[in-house]
Amino acid sequence: MSVNSFGRLLRFTTWGESHGPALGAVVDGCPPGLALSEADIQPFLDARRPGQSKFTTQRQEPDAVRILSGVFEGRTTGTPISLMIENVDQRSKDYSEVAQAYRPGHADYAYDAKYGFRDYRGGGRSSARETAARVAAGGVARLVIPEVRITAYVTEIAGDPIDRAAFDSDEIERNPFFAPDAAAAARWAESVDAARLAGSSLGAVVECVAEGVPAGWGAPLYGKLDADLAAAMMGINAVKAVEIGDGFAAARLTGEQNADRMRPGRDGPEFLANHAGGIAGGISTGQPVVVRVAFKPTSSILTPVETITRGGEATDIRTRGRHDPCVGIRGAPVVAAMMALVLADHKLLHRGQCG
Repeated sequence: MSVNSFGRLLRFTTWGESHGPALGAVVDGCPPGLALSEADIQPFLDARRPGQSKFTTQRQEPDAVRILSGVFEGRTTGTPISLMIENVDQRSKDYSEVAQAYRPGHADYAYDAKYGFRDYRGGGRSSARETAARVAAGGVARLVIPEVRITAYVTEIAGDPIDRAAFDSDEIERNPFFAPDAAAAARWAESVDAARLAGSSLGAVVECVAEGVPAGWGAPLYGKLDADLAAAMMGINAVKAVEIGDGFAAARLTGEQNADRMRPGRDGPEFLANHAGGIAGGISTGQPVVVRVAFKPTSSILTPVETITRGGEATDIRTRGRHDPCVGIRGAPVVAAMMALVLADHKLLHRGQCG
């Protein structure tokens, strides 16, 4: 069985391959009567779109979304919303070597071991191209949670972090790295370009903050908000780690250091810290929900790497074609989309149980 759907009440299914004629998503469970057009979704796809700078893959895709169903006279009908994005700039011939040997670090071997054959053109479903469909679905999810403001940005590339003291949210849209620190963006321009010219790649960390999430979303034990967020983020291609709040750093604190201290406030408790990332016991606390996601370096690189052929013979492989020297850069809009999808689902689940 292949699982291509995510969510409970707001459920989305993605379809399509990197080098197929198109890819897309079907969003089911969206409440009726919400104003929706392609123009509501397109800005999020434009943020993720490839070929916008030398620091990303030079594949030229307009990523223009079409709504095929679920909308009538500009409003959602409550029926499945089908979204389609055409692929227009595939170069399958670039993958002739990948057809014969496995890229170390990529899903080539694992897919072959599972299915007995694979779509080697760009990696098929294992390609980061699949995430365009998630971003389109996330555009629909944002309509369900208008009270929530979601911001995603890159905090680290190749072990070089931003300066938190210099954090500037306005800077995120001014540079090609989604960096809230202009100085870090300037350094990253040099390091990512050097990796690109060397035929190598770099990893990155994306942080996502959702503000305006009320207390009460989520559920104990088997329906935890943070568990679903972790699953959603780990499901993104190239993601290898997820942290909620302080994450692993919490393990290095004492109980009193890790406590999110509270004082009486005008509209409920006033928190003096947010080590938990806005979630306690699997349920939102009303504080900002904070998630960090680690993206590995792109596995498709020009540097020769030891591998084996499908027949089990030793060889080296160089992956030609157009690839992101740091896939985590374009991961920021994808992480934001998955945050929106999970929060919208949990809003509907909370309303279903608690009114």
